[in-house]
Amino acid sequence: MKYAMDPHQYTLKKTVDCHGIGLHSGRDISLRIKPAAADTGIRFFRSDLPGQAPVYAHMNRVVDTTLATTIGNQYFRISTTEHLMAALRAGGIDNADIAVNAPEIPIMDGSAAPFVEALNQAGMKQQNRCRRVLKITRPVTYTDGDKRLTISPYDGFKVSGEISFDAEIIKHQKYTFDLNSGHFDADIARARTFGYVEEVEQLWANGLAQGGNLTNVIAIHWDRKSILNEDGLRYKDEFIRHKILDLIGDIALLGIPVLGHIEAYKVGHTQHLGLMKAIEEAENCWEVVELKSNGGQSVLSRMAASTRAIGTTMLPFFHTEEEPTALAA
Repeated sequence: MKYAMDPHQYTLKKTVDCHGIGLHSGRDISLRIKPAAADTGIRFFRSDLPGQAPVYAHMNRVVDTTLATTIGNQYFRISTTEHLMAALRAGGIDNADIAVNAPEIPIMDGSAAPFVEALNQAGMKQQNRCRRVLKITRPVTYTDGDKRLTISPYDGFKVSGEISFDAEIIKHQKYTFDLNSGHFDADIARARTFGYVEEVEQLWANGLAQGGNLTNVIAIHWDRKSILNEDGLRYKDEFIRHKILDLIGDIALLGIPVLGHIEAYKVGHTQHLGLMKAIEEAENCWEVVELKSNGGQSVLSRMAASTRAIGTTMLPFFHTEEEPTALAA
């Protein structure tokens, strides 16, 4: 299915479970992804905290961007959401309830591939509701020092990423990926998170990354010329591909599929959030359209005032209110 161009919303056909360790806690974590009603969006629940309201997968719920993206509400937090969110967005899943028994999503193998496999096992269910998308009509740019992101009009979703590191094994890498291609599983999903080995050791010393090891992190050698993982790289440019994976997952926190081309230079989770906020504020640079079964589009909203005025009338777009709903067993 081409990205976001199917006019219908989708959820899962059936519930699917994943199990893995938490990157930071090192504990065993169980994750359950369930079908959800149309216009629900993606919601996270803590299965070890029954009865609590969910936290929506939304930019206005981001509470931390250190090392990973963390969302939260007044009841709990969920960290390392980006790989799962990328798999959901690339897989065309608009609505799902996700229950996890820990304050973080399991790291699995450091990529989105295990989540893609789980979603493929669950299958997709078409829903009787039209899909809404955020269509970029004019470029929006966010800069943070020498880090830069620009999103421009494009009839689909494309990411052009660029990174530059001193490490010889990385150096300067560029990659462009079009989600319309349908090649997310093969070209992006398997790219793993990475870090310098001494940085990982420092995190361990500070009680962080307790679950990080060579099965879920690419560890760059002290000499910067090789990696410690005996199985080597999955792609020769795996580093930039993983950066694109993270960006796809974070931008999904807009709460709605995006039609646009993102160009990113030396960015991370903090800058991803900055771009989303810049989009929210640039009200003359986008419009919300509803896709039609005949292939057309209808403009639902072209806001001239605060986007937050939308409130709950266009769930899940710019959703700002929590619903007091507990996850059914």
